[in-house]
Amino acid sequence: MDQLLQWLLFPGILITLTFSTLFSFKSRRAKDTRTKGIYAARMNISMGGMLIFIAAVQLFLSNESTLRIIIGAIFIVLGLFNLFAGIRNLSVYRSMASSEGSHR
Repeated sequence: MDQLLQWLLFPGILITLTFSTLFSFKSRRAKDTRTKGIYAARMNISMGGMLIFIAAVQLFLSNESTLRIIIGAIFIVLGLFNLFAGIRNLSVYRSMASSEGSHR
């Protein structure tokens, strides 16, 4: 069971880390504010997923010590916050794009 979780969680961490890094670079290099915001929101979503995967590793693949459970819980809370903030910001920036297109 532990090996199955390792085969699912570690690639998930690497994939979300790659997307988070990619969207971070794209966000910093974007000239347009709306495009920059969309990439930053996607980076937050990726980072939230990465933190949730890291929390799952802490909770499921290690000894059940109190410190690991507390760290896992903190990572889950931070991950969910990043995930929901990214989704909210992405919807705001996408609605800005559609409202700009309708005013032209």
